[in-house]
Amino acid sequence: MAASEELYTKSARVWIPDAEEVWKSAELTKDYKSGDVSLQLMLEDGKNIEHKLDPKTKNLPYLRNPDILVGENDLTALSYLHEPAVLHNLKVRFIDSKLIYTYCGIVLVAINPYETLPIYGTDIINAYSGQNMGDMDPHIFAVAEEAYKQMARDERNQSIIVSGESGAGKTVSAKYAMRYFATVSGSASEANVEEKVLASNPIMEAIGNAKTTRNDNSSRFGKYIEIGFDNRYRIIGANMRTYLLEKSRVVFQADEERNYHIFYQLCASAHLPEFKALKLSSANDFLYTRQGRSPVIDGVDDTKELCTTRNAFSLLGINESYQMGLFQVLAAILHLGNVEIKDRDADSSAIPPNNRHLMAFCELVGVTYQDMSQWLCHRKLKTATETYIKPLPRLQATNARDALSKHIYAKLFNWIVEHVNKALVTNVKQHSFIGVLDIYGFETFEINSFEQFCINYANEKLQQQFNMHVFKLEQEEYMKEQIPWTLIDFYDNQPCINLIEAKMGVLDLLDEECRMPKGSDDSWAQKLYNTHLKTCSLFEKPRMSNRAFIIQHFADKVEYQCEGFLEKNKDTVNEEQINVMKASKFDLLVELFQDEEKGTSPTGQVQGTGGRTRLSIKPDKSRDTSSKEHKKTVGCQFRNSLQMLMDTLNATTPHYVRCIKPNDFKLAFSFDPKRAVQQLRACGVLETIRISAAGFPSRWTYQEFFSRYRVLMKQKDVLADKKLTCKNVLEKLVQDQDKYQFGKTKIFFRAGQVAYLEKLRADKLRAACIRIQKTIRCWLARKKYLRKRSAAITIQRFTRGYQARCLAKFLRRTQAATIIQKYQRMYVERKRYKQKQAAALAMQTILRAYMARQKYQALLREHKAVIIQKHVRGWLARCWYKRCLEAIVYLQCCIRRMRAKRELKKLKIEARSVEHFKKLNKGMENKIMQLQRKIDEQSKENRLVNERLVGLESSYTVESERMRGELSRLRGVEEDAKNKANQVSSLLEELERLKKELSATQQEKKTIENWAQSYRDEMEKMVAELKDQNGLLKKEKDDLNRLIQEQSQQMTEKMTRAIAEETQQLETDLNEERSRYQNLLSEHLRLEEKYDDLKEEMALSSNVLKPGHRRTDSTHSSNESEYTYNSEYAELEDGTRGREDVTRGIDTSLTLKLQKRVTELEQDKQLLRNELENREEQLQRASAMYINVFSFQARGAELEYESLKRQELESENKKLKHDLEEMRKSLLGNAATGAGAPGSPAYKVLLEQLSASCEELEVRKEEVLILRSQLVSQKEAMHHKETMTEPSVYKDDVSKLKDDEVKQAYVGLKDTNRSAAPDLRKLNEDGELWLVNQGLKETIRLLEHQLQTQRRTYDNEVESLRSELQNVKEENNRQQQLLAQNLQLPPEARIEASLQHEITRLTNENLDLMEQLEKQDRTIRKLKKQLKVYSKRIGEMGAGQTEGQTSPGQMVDEPIHPVNIPRREKDFQGMLEYKKEDEMKLVKNLILELKPRGVAVNLIPGLPAYILFMCLRHADYVNDDQKVRTLLTSTINSIKKILKKRGDDFETVSFWLANTCRFLHCLKQYSGDEQFMKHNTSRQNEHCLSNFDLAEYRQVISDLAIQIYQQLIKCMENILQPMIVSGMLEHETIQGVSGVKPTGLRKRTSSIADEGTYTLDSILRQLSAFHSTMCQHGTDPELIKQVVKQQFYIIGAVTLNNLLLRKDMCSWSKGMQIRYNVSQLEEWLRDKGLMTCGAKETLEPLIQAAQLLQVKKKTDEDAEAICSMCHALTTAQIVKVLNLYTPVNEFEERVSVAFIRTIQTRLRDRCESPQLLMDTKMIYPVTFPFNPSCLALETIQIPSSLNLGFLTRV
Repeated sequence: MAASEELYTKSARVWIPDAEEVWKSAELTKDYKSGDVSLQLMLEDGKNIEHKLDPKTKNLPYLRNPDILVGENDLTALSYLHEPAVLHNLKVRFIDSKLIYTYCGIVLVAINPYETLPIYGTDIINAYSGQNMGDMDPHIFAVAEEAYKQMARDERNQSIIVSGESGAGKTVSAKYAMRYFATVSGSASEANVEEKVLASNPIMEAIGNAKTTRNDNSSRFGKYIEIGFDNRYRIIGANMRTYLLEKSRVVFQADEERNYHIFYQLCASAHLPEFKALKLSSANDFLYTRQGRSPVIDGVDDTKELCTTRNAFSLLGINESYQMGLFQVLAAILHLGNVEIKDRDADSSAIPPNNRHLMAFCELVGVTYQDMSQWLCHRKLKTATETYIKPLPRLQATNARDALSKHIYAKLFNWIVEHVNKALVTNVKQHSFIGVLDIYGFETFEINSFEQFCINYANEKLQQQFNMHVFKLEQEEYMKEQIPWTLIDFYDNQPCINLIEAKMGVLDLLDEECRMPKGSDDSWAQKLYNTHLKTCSLFEKPRMSNRAFIIQHFADKVEYQCEGFLEKNKDTVNEEQINVMKASKFDLLVELFQDEEKGTSPTGQVQGTGGRTRLSIKPDKSRDTSSKEHKKTVGCQFRNSLQMLMDTLNATTPHYVRCIKPNDFKLAFSFDPKRAVQQLRACGVLETIRISAAGFPSRWTYQEFFSRYRVLMKQKDVLADKKLTCKNVLEKLVQDQDKYQFGKTKIFFRAGQVAYLEKLRADKLRAACIRIQKTIRCWLARKKYLRKRSAAITIQRFTRGYQARCLAKFLRRTQAATIIQKYQRMYVERKRYKQKQAAALAMQTILRAYMARQKYQALLREHKAVIIQKHVRGWLARCWYKRCLEAIVYLQCCIRRMRAKRELKKLKIEARSVEHFKKLNKGMENKIMQLQRKIDEQSKENRLVNERLVGLESSYTVESERMRGELSRLRGVEEDAKNKANQVSSLLEELERLKKELSATQQEKKTIENWAQSYRDEMEKMVAELKDQNGLLKKEKDDLNRLIQEQSQQMTEKMTRAIAEETQQLETDLNEERSRYQNLLSEHLRLEEKYDDLKEEMALSSNVLKPGHRRTDSTHSSNESEYTYNSEYAELEDGTRGREDVTRGIDTSLTLKLQKRVTELEQDKQLLRNELENREEQLQRASAMYINVFSFQARGAELEYESLKRQELESENKKLKHDLEEMRKSLLGNAATGAGAPGSPAYKVLLEQLSASCEELEVRKEEVLILRSQLVSQKEAMHHKETMTEPSVYKDDVSKLKDDEVKQAYVGLKDTNRSAAPDLRKLNEDGELWLVNQGLKETIRLLEHQLQTQRRTYDNEVESLRSELQNVKEENNRQQQLLAQNLQLPPEARIEASLQHEITRLTNENLDLMEQLEKQDRTIRKLKKQLKVYSKRIGEMGAGQTEGQTSPGQMVDEPIHPVNIPRREKDFQGMLEYKKEDEMKLVKNLILELKPRGVAVNLIPGLPAYILFMCLRHADYVNDDQKVRTLLTSTINSIKKILKKRGDDFETVSFWLANTCRFLHCLKQYSGDEQFMKHNTSRQNEHCLSNFDLAEYRQVISDLAIQIYQQLIKCMENILQPMIVSGMLEHETIQGVSGVKPTGLRKRTSSIADEGTYTLDSILRQLSAFHSTMCQHGTDPELIKQVVKQQFYIIGAVTLNNLLLRKDMCSWSKGMQIRYNVSQLEEWLRDKGLMTCGAKETLEPLIQAAQLLQVKKKTDEDAEAICSMCHALTTAQIVKVLNLYTPVNEFEERVSVAFIRTIQTRLRDRCESPQLLMDTKMIYPVTFPFNPSCLALETIQIPSSLNLGFLTRV
């Protein structure tokens, strides 16, 4: 109670039951006191509730684990072990962290994610390989690695038991386990067994899987696969057993379910031609496939699935005929289900005649229709005395038909499984095996029948075995740690097993009832009730049913319906139907029903004996036994097979995988707590938790406990002995001694104690934090107060000073203001006075002026008034005159009117009499009226004209003046008119005329002015337009200039950028090609080694090999002679023929495949080498694009010179022939007379001609050689390809000749040319003169042959020139076409296209000319070398002839003795001579038996390489091509041999890498190529090779160096691999930073290896050792940089991969440790001067991962910072680190799911590989930059310790 009151305090968190979520978290709002009947709780949503305690038990709710323990890898590491803790931990890992695997002690819990996860690749397999279980995050690979490791170490077979519900992922887990075994162990044969096992999956799924309501691909059988291994633990074969096939599904399916997939696949493929004979149709047409009413699965194409199934059959060796036979049987089953049986009467039935389905069935299986229809409706009964046939009712007949269908399908299933096993078996002896059991889990449905009963029975047996194993492991752990052991009371399900399988158990009573003649399900149920209802507590009877029973299983109570138990248990088939089947004409069907005899294998192989794949126990051969076995019930068979399985499992070490189905809707990462709890209870996970909780579940090492709880100790408690310290502290902290136990290496805690210690630790840390906060806050407050006080004093001081300065400033300003005011006022008053004075003067002036103007105006007005009066008076007089005149005129008019009236009256009277005159004058009246209207109109026009004239007169002043003058004149005229009244009319007419003239003049003036104005406007407009156009043109010109400049700049930039990009792309492609090429080399080396191993195995297995016929190691390089390779191949064939009988059992196809593969790799290697050379040439071309172009004139001159030389040579040849004829005639003419004696004229002529011929021969030979070399080089230049020319003249010529005699003569002439001059005194003895004659003949023949060869070469050259001319024509045509295309383009595009084309053309020309220039340079160098050689030989011959010249008399008088002419002593030329037979001794002493350590310490670096090259130089000097070839081949083979023998020794590999590179550099340095010679001294250039071009051998040695480099990297990786994780991750470099998290993870005792702990210093020391060793061996500095870069990449990749797979390492403190470790590595690089080698960049992903662990991970700004920072990490890696991030202390926080989703959203646009882990096997492509040696060869001394005394210095 006291403990409860201490734990159940306020704010404590507990779990309470919930109907929806199973368990719900709540927090206490009030302390619990003893005696309380309820708890006051607050839910997570803030709701307050009252939780009632059980009044009987008073059990308090489960306590919740601290947050720091949530998400643990192992459920047993939880402090509080109970169901809600387990469920919550699984949910957090599955939903939040996306982790599907969790340990529960020895059990791996796997939750099906219903989503494809990238955690099963080869990189993950490599990461888990060799790791201890518990070191990495939980994974199926960890379980597989544990099983594989224990099998190899303990020599004990293993089993992996995978169980779970349908759809939980059992099959997938088993498949991944098998993939792991195949990957880490490899296959012992070329045929991969793992692929065959996986290929069997489509077959087994087709015939054994079906759609259920829970799973679309549910396995309806169990299987146990044994994967066999040999003594080297490589996979050699597999074997599969199956259990309890659900045969009832063949004839019945529930709603929304399907039959087995194979039936629907056949129906979907019925339209195929090969299936027409099966007479199939849609699945809805057959009874056996339509009962579930769900014939189609979404997303599944049954036609494609059948193709997959057929391919799998073919892969496993089941041929097409057998496949069609299988499909024929399956189709027959479907037709049999459609056979309709009708009632004949109550007790009998019949099949209607000619039933088409029965006819199809009989046709397919090869039986008669009559027999089949007879025995489907009848059965034969046997009694003691007689046999009679009994008809069957329709129901029984239908059941018999269905039983036959099930029986045929079961036989077919067994046959397929048996032949799959035959395809997986091998002849190699099995040493051990690992079994993978994929079996159904505990099942309970609404209606449970016989199948569920058998499944749950099997799970009871497996659970018992599981409980015993868990109990055993717990006991072993306690005994190992030597702590007191108390038996744990765990659930034993033996009573339940006894209830099922014991005597009078359920199965026994069922078998007994089946044997009863009238047994029924009801009678069997009554027997069960009577036997077990009162005696067994695990057996119950339902209240509402008499045909069901309940069994209390370990997982739950299950109610079974008795209906159908007897029928399914009997599984009876009419024996007569079986006999009809056995009598079939269909061979496959007969084979299915043959239990005694062996059937024919479809693969054509003899059947094996390992038939452990039967569904039931195989019957014996005797008929009685067979009959007895046939009568065995299904329950009995299943019990026996289950017992066999349990015996197998008990003989192995089991490993458990429990698959959990998180939801029933197949939603990705969706967790249903109810379904999960049901499965956890059923699969035994909670039982494991209960057993662990009953003991001491939490285990800590003393060091871990001390590191974690050091804060709870006082300084005086800390002792030197950590164990004693922990004991003393723990006794003080926990008073109850039963709560913990001290073991040898660990402390064991009861459940809840770790949480209690964590609470104490958190309280202590909280109190320390409070004290720290108090002190810091006090310090901060005082510091703030002092800062404020100082600030206040400062402010006061500055304020007072400011105020004083302001007062002084105010006083100064006041005085200044007074002065300013005085002067301002004075200025204002003065200004005001000046203004008033000026105003007064102005007013006086204006007034006086005004008065003067007024006076002037008055005088002017008076004058004007006088004038006006004058004119008015005149006007008045005129007016009076006019009125008088008008009155007179009016008076006259009146009088005249009166007279007119009187006259009118008279006229009217007359008009009445003359009426006809009116008609005549009618037209005249109209005309008069028209004229009158015209006059009126003209008067109006005149008025308008007058008005216009008035307007015009007013507008023009000049005209007005004239008119005024005219007016004055007219006035004068008017005055005259008064006097002359009779002249008025004429004056008026004149006036009218003048007005008209004025109007015309004005109109003309206006027209001219308008024209001038319009002309001016047009001109101005035109000028403006021209100005605008000019401006536009200028602007357009400027724009065009700017555009041209921009385009030029852009083109320049574009070209520069394009060249840079092309260069970068070429470099990238070159690196990729190098990487591919080097990977291919490593693969080639691996296959060579495998080939050699197989060859050794074949040699060991054969005892008839002849001595000397074993093939030695060979590189099969391209430089080996064809004769050697063919001879070796012939020897190999002879040896193979010699041992055919012995090695018949060996897989010879494998050897042939390997040989073929080696050949293909050789071809790929050559192709890659050519491609690599092409890439390098492209790179050189791109880097030298702007080299000056050379002309082709030199070539024409050379050709002319060569033609002249050829003509000259032909003439000399004719001359030599003529001399030879004269010599022959002279010899023939003087042969009889002895004229050829010494001293005779003929003899002298002969000597002179001979010496001249020799000299001419030597000269012409040199010319021929020079000419041939030039022609060959010119031919190469014209064809633009490089071919190797052989400098050796004799080798080239001899190889071309085919006449043996000519060869011998030519070689003899060669030896003659190298030797001194002949002794003339011995010339004519023994027919030597005839020999000379024959030699000359052969020489002439040889010259003729050479001339013919040169003629052919010339013809070929002409042909090549013609082809080149044709190419030029084609290029010209192409250029014309391109020009035509460009002319069709717009101007801008035309310019750009022209520029681009010109650039391309110039580039191609540059590249071609560069290539020609390089080849001409090579030709010149070769000619120079040949010139030196032949000049030296001519000098030697001349010296020899001078010494040998004596007088003829002296030759006759002195006796002739052979004289040895001694050589002159010469300086050492840096060459070593050895004999041919000493070559093997040289290789043995210098390579095979050389100790690198002694050479590296005592001798100069690279000494073996120098010695080998000096020997090679001598072979080149003496022109011995065979010696050069054998020396190089022996050297390469010996280096490979020593590397194969001691490839794990770093010093050996490093030593030979350095020497191989030095040898390669020597071959380059002394090759004579200009690019290498420029680095040499003049003395070194004299040592260049003179006769042989070893460019191809340089490539071979470069390949060898690449292989050695890769071997060096692997060797270093093997040494560094164990150190990296421990030193970079696990070891605390900064002590005390990362406190150990309270995981309490219990590793398996068998997995913990006793090995030393590595630190970062260990890694640094090892790196330093590597570096110093390579420096001692003289490795090139650039190569050392590449090695260091590769080392750092391995360190970074391995560290990051382990970080991504270890949840316990993803914390803030671990990030700090990693960054510190990386800084130490960088410091090491600085110390070694290797910062520029690129090694630091390889650590960038690790650095960013460490930074990611330390940065804030909350807000969107944090997400943005992470995305920009982690550019070297992939999205998968970033998300994985965030998911794995685990707080070590409770003050840290986990990363929220929303934040991780934000990161994923921001990074979704990245284009990157989805791969999670880095490739630790990746090796950067290596290059060997040329590093010439400054060491002179002649100064090298050979120490005696090398035992090379047989070498001679030359």
